[in-house]
Amino acid sequence: MIKDNQKMLNWIHVGMDAAIVALSYILAYYIRFYSPLTHMNFIKLEQDTGFYTFDVYATWLLLIIPVYLIIYYYNRLYTPKRGKLRWIEVLHIIAANTLGIILFTFALYIIKEGDISRRFLGLFYVLNIILTTTWRLIINHTLRTIRKKGLNLKHILLVGYSHATEAYIDRILANPQWGYYIHGILDDTLAKGTLYKKVPVIGACSNLDSFLEKMNLDEIVITLNIKDYENLETIVNTCEKTGVHTKFVPDYHGFIPTKPYTEDLYGLPVINIRNVPLSNTYNRFIKRIVDIFGTIVALILFGIPMIIVAVIIKSTSKGPIMFSQIRVGRHNKEFKMYKFRSMEVQDESKEKKAWTTISDPRVTPIGKFIRRTSIDELPQLFNVLKGDMSLVGPRPERPFFVEKFKEEIPRYMIKHQVSPGLTGWAQINGFRGDTSIRKRIDHDLYYIENWTIGLDFKIIFLTFFKGFINKNAY
Repeated sequence: MIKDNQKMLNWIHVGMDAAIVALSYILAYYIRFYSPLTHMNFIKLEQDTGFYTFDVYATWLLLIIPVYLIIYYYNRLYTPKRGKLRWIEVLHIIAANTLGIILFTFALYIIKEGDISRRFLGLFYVLNIILTTTWRLIINHTLRTIRKKGLNLKHILLVGYSHATEAYIDRILANPQWGYYIHGILDDTLAKGTLYKKVPVIGACSNLDSFLEKMNLDEIVITLNIKDYENLETIVNTCEKTGVHTKFVPDYHGFIPTKPYTEDLYGLPVINIRNVPLSNTYNRFIKRIVDIFGTIVALILFGIPMIIVAVIIKSTSKGPIMFSQIRVGRHNKEFKMYKFRSMEVQDESKEKKAWTTISDPRVTPIGKFIRRTSIDELPQLFNVLKGDMSLVGPRPERPFFVEKFKEEIPRYMIKHQVSPGLTGWAQINGFRGDTSIRKRIDHDLYYIENWTIGLDFKIIFLTFFKGFINKNAY
């Protein structure tokens, strides 16, 4: 039997993370300046303009450790481990370290510090990710192994029977490594002994107080049917009299299929029907920093190919190299989105108000290639720099389609609560061009409600394998 030791575990994580940041920093310094791999010796290093003794580097370390711990906190690395997927935590570690090294590099640039080794920064970034990930995977593996053996369990009791009860049991039984043991269900409508996947009904909700007295429980999970919510206050009061930790799993997913969150309005709990992490100023700031940094890197990498494409377009067809088109962005604000021109020049009044189709006569020979490979989208990097778009987000549509789809597709307009993106969750899952709008919106909503900086990095990474070649681009 365990109690809630999450705070103690978090402090252990904080202490170990601080130690690992320091260790990674010191190892990076040693490998960069003293390791035989560098083929250098101390005397030669003293003559290098890029060499500082460790006491100078250590001064920066005193600032880096608390900054990194704050970044780790906001990247949800100190939330409970039960129920958390390991790969998601790894993505959070990579995202936190990427942001940390960007801020460190930016600080060096601002104060015009040019003597801190860039190789050292790269080594520190890689080492810290590897060591932090290794340490956390070891801890997670140890806890999961212990829980699978029936140790370190949380003993729980469910109160009320509903669709939420079944969904909760399904997830607990499918993940024994989480370490939950369900003793049974209390419900006033089902007969004692009724089973759902071997979890029995052991009594009525009205007998909750007697079960709390005779059972040593870690948690009570309230999963009442929505028609029984009039009993919710009584059940909560009964649980709190014994001091047992109580959770509430609402039975509303049948008609509110979203991820809500709560906020405190001067003591009044308010449930937001839809969770939009990017409504948070900090999250938008972090995303903007990554957008700017990523766009600059992309322009450096793709600058020469973009120039070559521009020359080919200009020499093979009449008209401008690029064209702009009005699209609808965040908060329904219209903006000009840039693309390489892939079609013959046509009057705006004659432009088709539909997606391009196979063998479309308007598409130029080079246009077919750059559309299929998504090269025509690269000028949108300038939209990202301007702030009209983000590297990752729902793809923007023309006003004509927005007016059409908002009447036909439920929840379509929710996509405009965030900045549109050059690539997105829908695109890497194959929903581009002339594909299902409903499925595309479902993917856009998933992204909007589950955004993390780690998810952005995942989408950018997968774009190189799934996002560039578009079989639906004609």
